[in-house]
Amino acid sequence: MSMADGQTLRLLEGRYVLQRLVPDVEVADDGEVLAVVHGPDGGACMRRQDEAADAWAALWNGDEAHPPDATGMLAAVVAPLAAGKVPVWVAASFDGDVVMIPDDRLDEASELLRRAGHRIVG
Repeated sequence: MSMADGQTLRLLEGRYVLQRLVPDVEVADDGEVLAVVHGPDGGACMRRQDEAADAWAALWNGDEAHPPDATGMLAAVVAPLAAGKVPVWVAASFDGDVVMIPDDRLDEASELLRRAGHRIVG
């Protein structure tokens, strides 16, 4: 069994939105930011916003940290979601990945992940 099989994914508290980063505007350090990604397009910010109409739920696979060179960790999580046509947004940190799923599809996504051998906690 590989490290990617049977991951534990923790549901993070709150609901999140994805915002496009705007050039020359700093991201507020208000404790609500989950991730900031800088890319060729300017980037994105994952921010907690519980009352958002189109919010996303966040799953974290880093409680049982894996090394950055561990293969297949993210693929093992997103593949069953893709097969079930559940959209995702992802960001990686050093020890794990944040996988965001539309809040209104969380139950469906959780079932797909469980069937793939993963465990959802929280």
